[in-house]
Order: sequence, then structure tokens, then C-alpha cells
Amino acid sequence: MKKFYIFILLICLLMPLGVFAQSKNPEPQKHIEYLNLEWWEKFNDENLTNNLLKVYEKNYDLKNAALKVKENEQLVKMQFANELPSLSLSGDLSRDLRGPYQQYGNMRIPTYSQYNYLLPITAAYEVDIWGTNRLKTKSVKQQLEMIKQAERATYIALSSDFAVDYFNLIKADEFLAIQDKLIKTQADIVAKTKDKYEIGLCSIDELLAEEKMLTTMNEERNKHIKTQQTLINSLRVYLADSSAEIARNNYERICLIEGIPAEYSTEVIANRPDYLQEEENLKRIGFDVRVAKREFLPKFIIYGQIGLNAYHLDTLFNSVSQFFNAGVLPSIDLFSGGRKIALLRFRKLEYEEALNNYRKTILGCIKEMNSGLIEYKTALENYEESQNRLKMQDEIYNLKKDKHEIGAASDLDLLYAKEAFLMVRKEEVSNKIDSLITSIGLYKAAGGVNLFKINENL
Repeated sequence: MKKFYIFILLICLLMPLGVFAQSKNPEPQKHIEYLNLEWWEKFNDENLTNNLLKVYEKNYDLKNAALKVKENEQLVKMQFANELPSLSLSGDLSRDLRGPYQQYGNMRIPTYSQYNYLLPITAAYEVDIWGTNRLKTKSVKQQLEMIKQAERATYIALSSDFAVDYFNLIKADEFLAIQDKLIKTQADIVAKTKDKYEIGLCSIDELLAEEKMLTTMNEERNKHIKTQQTLINSLRVYLADSSAEIARNNYERICLIEGIPAEYSTEVIANRPDYLQEEENLKRIGFDVRVAKREFLPKFIIYGQIGLNAYHLDTLFNSVSQFFNAGVLPSIDLFSGGRKIALLRFRKLEYEEALNNYRKTILGCIKEMNSGLIEYKTALENYEESQNRLKMQDEIYNLKKDKHEIGAASDLDLLYAKEAFLMVRKEEVSNKIDSLITSIGLYKAAGGVNLFKINENL
């Protein structure tokens, strides 16, 4: 049994200490920090943050993104296993049937048959002299980091897209309310115009034009209803609930967030998941290139075997049936048909391609950030202009009211003024929602980072 203990000691010496330690990668939890609630709370909309929390809990895309991370963590463990010794037990029971005889020099063995009982424990360990297996593990770990960034990108995209649809739904609600007022106003205009036509104060063309306008407004109302229902169904998909009631604010209660900086440093793009993914990809392929170079070097495998070998079952566990062997197996490929050279060239070309993608991503990130800033500034300017236009139209409407009270303006004049006010009101609503949406687009372009914190760090 002394050989057996020596063999067990050899295994313990070859086995890295990490195999006995607890895993450094515990089961990943859902990342609430990726949702960045601190940013969404700036909109002062409790319904929005509550809905986003439901998305965080139920959305299937977020669940799949988390599963992708777990899958790649297992790939890391699988690759790390290649750095450890392997230990296997394989039994073999066979019966030899020899005939008619076998000749060994002058010795002749006649026909015979016998059983062979073999119970070996085999251990093998590739001595990672050149660090090849370690580099392979690092490469897989970089792949894991890329998947983690992809998960973060999913959070940023889903929360931003949900918020955009949410505010578009509020706009659709307000548009529908304004459209109902416009239809009622236009119906009154049609009725007044019909009265004028019946007493001969206007032509049939004027009446038909007003009736045509009423049908156009009814058609537009149907489009607003379609938009409203489409957005509700879209938000239900985010919430993973086909019958969910979409709690939302009234348009009058939403407000623009103020204090977003007008300029940023280009270092902001370092927060973007796509930038970080390309950075990790460069590192990953760099490890692959180094692995391809070391494939040309020889490999050294330490192996050993201990077990029992007997020809009769009753002697299987006797000391005479014990066997032990160990050794070092060096190996090197003398000729592989150019496979290793092709692999090395492939990895180098892959690295060059990844480097180009990395540079392209930097340019794309800067472009998106600049475009987001331009869209946000333009939307704010348009909203201010629409507010001024709405104030002027409100003054015109109030003047018409005053004139109507003293008999200086007709009912139709007042209705036309009201209709014009409602039209400008729709423009103001659209520009306000657009301002909110462009701020969300800017947040997304910055990599899902609280824009106010970036402003503080400048």
C-alpha cells in the first residue's frame, strides 16, 4: 500500500490550491444599479420609476441577459478545469481466448483462456510551463466581461426605450384630449356655418370645407387612438404582462429636468458598454494571439497510474495484484500541415480587425454623444419657441373673448380663435415631450450614467 500513498501525495502536490478554495464567482444577482434609479427619479414621476422597477423584475430580455452571464461563468470554470490535474477511475473485465498456440522463441504456450481484472486510477497533469492554459482562461474571462457589458447595455436600452414609450403615451393621451376639444370646436363651427348657409350668409363651398375639416379631425383622432393602444401594448411587453394597466402621469404634472450640462468631455464615452466591450475584446484577442504563438512549444504531461490487476477474482485485492507507474510525457508537433502558422496569422488578423472596430467605436460614440447634445439643445429651443407662440395665441384668444363679450366679434370668430389656440397647444405638447425624449437619448448616448454627476465631475 506504500505505492498507493505515494501516488495520492503526488496528486496533492500537483493540484493547485485554488481547487480547494471556495469559488470567487458567486451566483450573480440582478444588478439594480444598472437601472440607475437615481437618474430616473430626476423626472419626478413616481409612476415612471415604479414601472421601471416592474421591468427590472419581470422583463424577459433582462432575465436572458443575466442567464448569458451565468452561462459564460460556467465556460470560465470549464476552461479553468484544464489548468487542474485530471483523475479518473476506469475498470476493465476481459477474457482472453488464445489459440492454437503462441511461440516465444523456444517456448511454446498452448491454447488457453483466462479472465483479466483491471482497476486502475489514472492521474494526468499538463505542466503549464509556458502559461498557455492560463492565457486561455484569461481569454474566456475577457469574454465574460464582454457579456457583462452586454447585460448592462440591455438594461440601459430597455429602460431608455421604456421611458421613451412612456412619455410618448402621455403625449398620445394629451393629443387625444386636445383632439376631442378640436372636434367639438369644429362641430360648433360646422353648426354655425350651416346656420349662416341656411339664411344665405355663406356659400355651400364654405360649409363643405368646414365639414371636410371635421372629417379630417375625426380621422386624426382615430390615429391618436391607434398610437395610444400601440404604445400600451408595447409597454405591456416590457412589463411581461399582456393585461397590465399602464399607470402614468397626466401631462400637466410632468416637468422638464433642468441643469443638464450643455457640454461634455470626450472621456464620457468610457462609460459606454459598447466601448468597454471593444476594449475587452482587444484584450481577449491579445491573449489568443499569445496562445497561438505558444502552440509551437512542446508540452509536458505528468502522468501516473495505480491500481489492481489480476487474472483471478480471488487474488484481485492481494498485494501481488497492485501496480504503479508514473512518468513525464513530452510532446511536440514536428509537422502539422501549416495549421499552427495559419492559426497564428488568423489571430493576428483578428486582432487587427478588432483594433479597427475599437477605433471605429470610439468615433461612433463621439458622434452619438454630439448628435444627442445637438438634438437636446434643439428640442429645448423649439419648446421655448412653442411656449412663446402659445402665449401669443392665448393673448389672441383672450382678445377675441373680450371682443365677443362686447359684440365686436362673432361666435365663429371666437371658435376659430379657440381652434387656433388648440392647434398651437398640440405643438407645445409635442415639443415638451420631445425635450424629455432627447434628454433620455443623451443619457443613453453617455452610457447610462447620471448626467448630473458627469456635470459635477467636469
